[in-house]
Amino acid sequence: MRLVCPQNQLAANLALVGRAVASRPTHPILANIRLDADGSNQSLGMTAFDLNLGIQVSFPAQVVEAGSITLPAKLLNDIVSRLPDEDITISVDKDNTMVSIVCGSGRYQMHGLPVEEFPELPQIGEDGETTYLPVESMLSGLASTLFATSADETKRILTGVHLTASADRLEFAATDGHRLSVLQTGFLDADEPPVTGDTVTTNLEVTIPARALRELERMLNQQTEGAIAVKFDRANMIFQSANQILISRLLDGTYPNYRQLIPSRFDRQVTLERKLFLSALERIAVLADQKNNIVKISIDSTGQEVSLSVEAPDVAAGRESLPAQISGEDVEIAFNVKYLLDGLKALPSNEIQIQMNNPTSPAVLVPIGASKMTYLLMPVQIRN
Repeated sequence: MRLVCPQNQLAANLALVGRAVASRPTHPILANIRLDADGSNQSLGMTAFDLNLGIQVSFPAQVVEAGSITLPAKLLNDIVSRLPDEDITISVDKDNTMVSIVCGSGRYQMHGLPVEEFPELPQIGEDGETTYLPVESMLSGLASTLFATSADETKRILTGVHLTASADRLEFAATDGHRLSVLQTGFLDADEPPVTGDTVTTNLEVTIPARALRELERMLNQQTEGAIAVKFDRANMIFQSANQILISRLLDGTYPNYRQLIPSRFDRQVTLERKLFLSALERIAVLADQKNNIVKISIDSTGQEVSLSVEAPDVAAGRESLPAQISGEDVEIAFNVKYLLDGLKALPSNEIQIQMNNPTSPAVLVPIGASKMTYLLMPVQIRN
């Protein structure tokens, strides 16, 4: 195997693929990246797979002699990222174990492992299906839900985003048991899928690990338009763009029926400017950090005003007030300030509405005049 490629392209693709390398590999080969030099396409393919998440990329390279090898991911990335921005020559000896990397005045050698030991990437079975999802819709859905997934591995099904697709819309949902974020989005302008083949109109309902979706988000941010091909069966999901493939195991289990958590009617509605609310909340959050991260919100329907307050005895106290359009009776309600901030940052509109019934039932934040997003938040009980 022998090839030549630009240092900047190799470094950028190594950084992307390296995110699927196992942090604590159960076998030495899982700490490696697979390199495949393709002479017919004059390209270099790279693959990493930790048995749950796989990333595969390919980019143009001058392939003198085709071949394959696996190399230690961290060491390879550390070397390549520090080399000058010139062409790199990678060659493998006849025994297919020693790899030479030459760039400028530098020459490095490292031991590789044969590709036969590298695990095969999951394949979609014959019962699998293919569809195309708009990149813009996917990015919007991920930005609106990923932050609300759980980090608790004992609640494994909640560590992912639940994705439902029908003929005319996508729905993303994520909950950690304390808050719920749901976004419904149409298919926007994805009339022409960029990957050749017939679009399959199918009903898709899966729960995808948040870790895989964060990598997908990075991948899609390089594309930002068009559509991405999606192949899936009961166990795996494959996202495929022109030069990149991301493969993820799906989460087993039944996702909670989150729609029944959203109240059908509300006694109180508060409409206010999102940025004003967010700024005030960020200021008061400095004090909330001193006392369990809880902020109290007072709704004054007579004065058409919302007040945020934090009282940390023997430390500090603070209060912020801002105008609002209020319908319904006065009420005091408290929330975890971090959860409230997360939702406000994700809502895609200038104005928002807070809908609620009483201080112990869920409150819902929705954008006004923007995409159909619902952010449900459980209040914290106030002890007087």
